[in-house]
Amino acid sequence: MNQTIAGIDFAPVLPLWLIGIAAVIAILAIAPAAWRNARGFIWRGVTFALILLALANPRLVEESRETRPDIALLVVDQSDSARIGTRAAQIEAARREIESRASHLPDLELRTIEVPEQGNQGTRLFTAMERALAEIPRARLAGVIALTDGQVHDIPATSPIDAPFHALMPGQAGETDRRLRVIEAPGFGIVGREVEIRVAVDDLGVANPTGAARLTIRRDGETPRSESVPIGRDHRITVPIQRGGPTVVEIEAAARPGEVSTLNNRQVVTINGVRDRLRVLLVSGEPHPGERTWRRLLKADPNVDLVHFTILRPPEKDDLTPLNELALIAFPVRELFQVKLREFDLIVFDRFSNRGILPAAYLRNIADYVRGGGALLMSTGPEFSGPTSLALTPLGGVLPARPTGRQNIVAEGAFRPRVSSLGFRHPVTEDLPGANADNAEASWGHWYRSLRADQRSGSTVMEGSDGTPLLVLDRVGEGRVALLLSDHIWLWSRGHDGGGPQQELLRRIAHWLMRETELEEEDLTARIENGRLTVTRRSLTEGPPPEITVTAPDGRVTRAAPEPAGGGRAVLTMPATQPGVWNATDGRRTAFAASAATNPLEVADLRADPAKLHPLLTGTGGVARYLGDGATPVVPDLRRVAPGRDVAGAGWIGLRRNGDHTVTGISALPLLPAWLALALVLGAAVMAWRREGH
Repeated sequence: MNQTIAGIDFAPVLPLWLIGIAAVIAILAIAPAAWRNARGFIWRGVTFALILLALANPRLVEESRETRPDIALLVVDQSDSARIGTRAAQIEAARREIESRASHLPDLELRTIEVPEQGNQGTRLFTAMERALAEIPRARLAGVIALTDGQVHDIPATSPIDAPFHALMPGQAGETDRRLRVIEAPGFGIVGREVEIRVAVDDLGVANPTGAARLTIRRDGETPRSESVPIGRDHRITVPIQRGGPTVVEIEAAARPGEVSTLNNRQVVTINGVRDRLRVLLVSGEPHPGERTWRRLLKADPNVDLVHFTILRPPEKDDLTPLNELALIAFPVRELFQVKLREFDLIVFDRFSNRGILPAAYLRNIADYVRGGGALLMSTGPEFSGPTSLALTPLGGVLPARPTGRQNIVAEGAFRPRVSSLGFRHPVTEDLPGANADNAEASWGHWYRSLRADQRSGSTVMEGSDGTPLLVLDRVGEGRVALLLSDHIWLWSRGHDGGGPQQELLRRIAHWLMRETELEEEDLTARIENGRLTVTRRSLTEGPPPEITVTAPDGRVTRAAPEPAGGGRAVLTMPATQPGVWNATDGRRTAFAASAATNPLEVADLRADPAKLHPLLTGTGGVARYLGDGATPVVPDLRRVAPGRDVAGAGWIGLRRNGDHTVTGISALPLLPAWLALALVLGAAVMAWRREGH
């Protein structure tokens, strides 16, 4: 808008200090005459005044101005905490109302910016505001109005503006919120032991909170248990770790009546179960060139406690020496195979034959140990086909294969072990380097002996000559058994004929036997990364995978078919933005994945509270107002106020009127030109002379 302003200005022809000296001289010259009340002293004073006024050079100045409108900033909080319940609708309705009212205020431009959700960084309201202020001249800033719940996490130490800052918040004053905090939670736990999780329940917005809250604790979707927790005090929860891999623990505090939201009443903790020290019993029977293969493998792992016994005397050298005199120390048969048998995680028999060292009762104990959840690995040679074979003892009941009972059980001759078609789907042998992929011959070295056996159960993952079973893996009861029908795997470790992945294969077999989660052949796993849920199904069964049913934390159910990914795997991915425990099932197995709150700072306090903004509001003269709980928000009136005046009152908030402008033109008219000044001075001097002359 253009306007013209007129005023009187002075353009002195002499420096002001010279005019000041002249004024003093004039006063000194007039003062004696005035004291004596002499004739003409008034006209003398008028003459001096006209001279001083002429030196000051008064002018009538007219300015043409272009007034620039003030700018107000409307900041709209769209973070997660500002969108719970009806807050998002209230903020949006208040936004439309403010924009409508501001459009009717003269000389005011309203700019609106949005504060998006910032992941785990909290609400960065002032970061967004300062970016917008960088484009606004501070001389034109009328004020800032923030539509927010007050949960702001980047408040500066000093105010970034010198204009009013007002906060309009959804809801009502005095809101309460119950919060469950995880104070300490271990990331790892030892299988077979318990871990502790420290939590606390806080009632925010409640003066002197007392009493107790009910906690519901659920582990991996099992039947939940409840505990009572004092409000505001630490509480310890014990969780047993019963298996390797992730254990998902969901903890939920009972809702408080009248609280804002139950979003922060739930916490999810993921604890990775690991084994402390693996105890392995290795019993070596008949001496052979590969006898130390297993010992080297197991001793190379620092997490393995190995107990190793070797039968030093071969059977053909029987000199009738009593068994208790053959060993350097007495073989603790009873202690190992009866008293402490279940303390071992894995039992390995390497070319061991039944020659009376282990009575049938102890072999039956080993079979029961496997059925109850133990692990057994047998590496066999020619002894497996004779009358002392362990397959003919009570231990044979848990073995997946038996000697064929025909002649030529022991097959002699060069052959390259092959991964079976089923083995390409089994994680133990899926991607062994050098395997016979695409029907090509394997590139690893030859073996020269294997045993023909009739497979009764389990999965043949490697084959010998003529497609006979070579490595059979089986689940027996709660336990697992691996049977290697050759004693020539040691040739790979020696590099014979190019060698092979002996160490990797034996490591995988041992870890599969001890239930390493990454080597499960029939499994369903779920994980959440970067806001997406990935469900991986693994199975030895060929054919299209079954549909996966996913249950979100809020109970919403989604069904979808996973996509085949090779190696017996099928993968399903989908968004997972809700915090809590996600459940996935294929009808047989169930997997759980924990999704923590994407922005823990946002859910730490869900009340609409101006406490954090109080220093800024006080420093700028702004105020905080609530929009109410109704469908129509209570928006205060907008008023323009002059600088230095109050910027808020009952039912209204003010935006400063700055009056910033640009001068587009200026003109000056002398009020006492030289010719007029000369005439007036001469006239006054003549009048003074005439008056004094009479």
